[in-house]
Amino acid sequence: MISLICGAVAAGALWSNGAEADRELAAHRHQVRATTTGPAKDPPVAARYGSTPQAVAPAVWEQPENVRRSGTVHVPPRTPRGGTVTIWVDDTGTPARPPGSAADRALTSLSGGSVAAASAGAIGAGALVLVRRRAEARRLAAWEREWERVEPVWSGRLRRGSPPGTDDD
Repeated sequence: MISLICGAVAAGALWSNGAEADRELAAHRHQVRATTTGPAKDPPVAARYGSTPQAVAPAVWEQPENVRRSGTVHVPPRTPRGGTVTIWVDDTGTPARPPGSAADRALTSLSGGSVAAASAGAIGAGALVLVRRRAEARRLAAWEREWERVEPVWSGRLRRGSPPGTDDD
């Protein structure tokens, strides 16, 4: 139960921190239209399973207003020269990644919350194992001490310290 609470708290903290970071980032990101000045180069092999391959092409755009910029931007494969694409730029007009989405934030929160819950559960299980082992060791030591007192009488052997030939029964 405690591990679930830890996971929920971690997920909530990751969500709120991510939302704040995305709001701050969104305030400094802008979408602009760029025009390609050359053909798109073939995309490299997808970096991740399931990722959409992105080609690159030289392009020009204006950001801030009336300031012409140029550079290489990500475009759909086979974008021709003169094609128009929407790109994200920062306040200086440099191409930048877009602000995070709610889906990205949800995945990060869920992943982080799961890791926190699993970690708290593992720590709790480890602590329980240590406590049980220590209790078992104490119980066995007490049993051993008790057995040392009872065994000579129970087995019919002389008690320690008794002279030979005497029976303490």
